Amino acid sequence: MATFELAGKTIEVDDEGFLVNPDDWNEEVAYALAEREQQELTEAEMDILRFMRKYYERHNAFPILNYVCKNVDQPRGCIREKFLDPLKAWKIGGLPKPGVIETEALDKKHKIYTWLVPD
Repeated sequence: MATFELAGKTIEVDDEGFLVNPDDWNEEVAYALAEREQQELTEAEMDILRFMRKYYERHNAFPILNYVCKNVDQPRGCIREKFLDPLKAWKIGGLPKPGVIETEALDKKHKIYTWLVPD
């Protein structure tokens, strides 16, 4: 595990950069996590993160990506456009690390992933 200091508070992240305590998240922490991920955050990206956090708080689940874009008034595919990897948005949003179940497929392009969010 790693830690970093922000505004006099120690923030702990796991080996993959997910917050150990999701309650440590605020927008300053988001900017620090984004910097660690070499990700620039604009207001558009912050809108995505805020929506993802609200959705998670209500449903304890990862939102459908196009649903996120629609609800923050951005074009379809906004998460992939802004973050490239939805998991990166999840991480910078300070949400808990999801487990992943990978299904069988003939090639990597057609694999289906199911994200399991810890209780």
